[in-house]
Amino acid sequence: MAIAGKDFVIVGGDTRLSDGGYGIHTRNSSKIHKLTNQCVIASSGQQSERITLWKTLDIKVKEYLFACHHDISAKSISQVLSTTLYYRRFMPIYTFNVLAGLHEGKGCVWGYDAVGSFELNPYSVTGTGSALITSILDNQIQFKTQSKNFKELTLEETLTLFKDSFICAGERDIYTGDAVEYAIITKDGVQFDRFDLRKD
Repeated sequence: MAIAGKDFVIVGGDTRLSDGGYGIHTRNSSKIHKLTNQCVIASSGQQSERITLWKTLDIKVKEYLFACHHDISAKSISQVLSTTLYYRRFMPIYTFNVLAGLHEGKGCVWGYDAVGSFELNPYSVTGTGSALITSILDNQIQFKTQSKNFKELTLEETLTLFKDSFICAGERDIYTGDAVEYAIITKDGVQFDRFDLRKD
């Protein structure tokens, strides 16, 4: 999940790695990855595909840095990720991704399907708990059901909502749990942290 603010983004994922049944392979699998000091990707789906995609993106980011002598922008990475996924459209990379970063100082979140279609949104959620969390964010970020009460959330308010959303999903989805790793992206860079969810 990622939520964009005026000048920040919060992005994170739970650490439980499960199979299609009730088995838990590990309780400490990271689903977020730093690409630059202004951009972080979060991925759900098959673990091996996720790691391979991250390595591919790391190479492209380093090639850009070597050629241009400065980091690639988050907006440019959003297009690179799209073309990387679309290139494999006939044998898709089995991941569903959320890209978060700052573009011209403003928080941005891009949501993707498996073949590279993407759009810029104020928030995006993927994975097994997405149906549970999306309705919360519809109500509390875009105020779709209470438009007259709309307000822009601060970083602290957004972080509280972010944590509450994951806690709610962890209570109702057996594939979401153990802990959440998250990153806060601001003009000062990327700061990582984590908090616990239920273990059962």
